[in-house]
Amino acid sequence: MSELKNDCLIKSLMKEPTTRTPVWIMRQAGRHLPEYRDLRSQAGDFMSLCQNPKLACEIAMQPLRRYKLDAAILFSDILTIPDAMGLGLHFVEGEGPKFRKPLRTERDVESLSVINSKVDLSYVLEAVSLMRKELDGAVPLIGFSGSPWTLAAYMIEGHSSRDFSRTKTWLYKHPEILHQLLQKLTLSLIDYLNAQICSGAQVVQIFDTWGGILSHEAYEKFSLAYIREIIANLISRYDDREVPVVLFTKSGGNWLEEIASSGCNAISLDWTVSLREARRRVGANVALQGNMDPAVLRSNPESIESEVQRILDSYGSGSGHVFNLGHGITPDIDPRNVEVFVEAVHRYSGA
Repeated sequence: MSELKNDCLIKSLMKEPTTRTPVWIMRQAGRHLPEYRDLRSQAGDFMSLCQNPKLACEIAMQPLRRYKLDAAILFSDILTIPDAMGLGLHFVEGEGPKFRKPLRTERDVESLSVINSKVDLSYVLEAVSLMRKELDGAVPLIGFSGSPWTLAAYMIEGHSSRDFSRTKTWLYKHPEILHQLLQKLTLSLIDYLNAQICSGAQVVQIFDTWGGILSHEAYEKFSLAYIREIIANLISRYDDREVPVVLFTKSGGNWLEEIASSGCNAISLDWTVSLREARRRVGANVALQGNMDPAVLRSNPESIESEVQRILDSYGSGSGHVFNLGHGITPDIDPRNVEVFVEAVHRYSGA
């Protein structure tokens, strides 16, 4: 593997000194870029892009040609795991992901098998390898997965939901079935993330997108406990480097101390949390990632630069901050505003 020329991201995640604050963007590869939309129209649909390693590699590289980002991220989807388990993932324009065979009974859960990533998701691993080769050490490559709870919520509902009523009914009425599902997903995700690391991912992020809909007690029991198990079983050093783990629980500001004790190296924050307050609460235990509201990118260069400065000031001096949005970039964003954002982070943080 090539020598890593820009290791600013990994150093920040490990809380080592850096010359500036690194920056990457959740969903940087994809829907806000016209070149991505052109490629998607040629491919026909989203899953055709994900399942074609060469196209996935091309999409992962697109934002790096526009912006001076400090990381690339795998182009894929968190729902590839349930798809590999046989639920039939497809995407409906304007409605998002849906499953043809959502989970409805205990027998549905019992019939699920823990995946073998090398067999069931070989296209993702091939994409990781191609991306790592294409990067040639320019910046680190981030791999990712959803959390067990988040994947379970999609699998039970069959699609995204406002209140996840079916999933919460299982949680309170049939917790033993839900735990059975979560354990199968946990074992699958350990295999999947370790396979990504062995294929070339140098950082991994776990997206606990729906953890924030849980009560305090349920979050610990049905989400964080399984994330702890995943992190404890991940390859921590590969290719003679540490492999940092980032954990993102959307709306997880109430549980920063618990998240910091999960074994992760960094907590990714949404925009509802003060970086200054988060840093005070977690101390020197973990790095912090985030956390600009993606909606700021709809404004103008002056407002974007001002908000970048405010967030950098909120974190303060010292290592351990990775600049990012508080959630994924939205499709309506002008790439010129993204360029202003990235350059402002570099300029105001010391580059």
